[in-house]
Amino acid sequence: MSVQWYFDFISPFAWLQLHRLAPLRERVAIEPVPILFAAVLDTLGQLGPAEIPGKRDFTYRFVQWRAERLNVPLRFPPGHPFNPLHALRLCIAAGGGWPVIDRVFAHIWEHGRAADSIDALRDLARELGIADPEPALAADAVKQRLRLNTEQALARGVVGVPTLRIGEALFWGEDATDMALAALDDPQRFERGEYARIASLPQAVQRRR
Repeated sequence: MSVQWYFDFISPFAWLQLHRLAPLRERVAIEPVPILFAAVLDTLGQLGPAEIPGKRDFTYRFVQWRAERLNVPLRFPPGHPFNPLHALRLCIAAGGGWPVIDRVFAHIWEHGRAADSIDALRDLARELGIADPEPALAADAVKQRLRLNTEQALARGVVGVPTLRIGEALFWGEDATDMALAALDDPQRFERGEYARIASLPQAVQRRR
């Protein structure tokens, strides 16, 4: 079964879910796919939760509360939202494997460090084996990989991060982790009964935009 994990380092929920993927990774190989969440939002014509007053405040409180409940270390970076482009490119340039992903996420969300510039990531880049990050992060192959990852995610229906894709089914959000595990147990579970009925519900009204 093909399984992908779409993520962006800007998302604290991706950091939380990273700690919950062990049961899934024990059962199936998961391909981690870094994408640019801002490009997803732009394509869908949406704002992120951290860009909406009121929703931003609640989201931060909820993330902190959720981290405490899950016993996951969490310290917000100096500013949020921030531009994650350099962190995403660093991840790809360093090979994009799980150890690299762990290190970049920990830099931002465990240690609370900035990740919105090459200078902020320079020491981390050296730790990941990249002595000169400027040309490494500016490489056409790195930029193209991130662009293709994001385009693929959009083509597959991804609407946010983190998202697990199991087969053709999408499970959006850290709070959908248990649902994704249930789908591994029974791949057709969410295609039967009431799930099938609500999947074809008509829209009773549409707001004007």
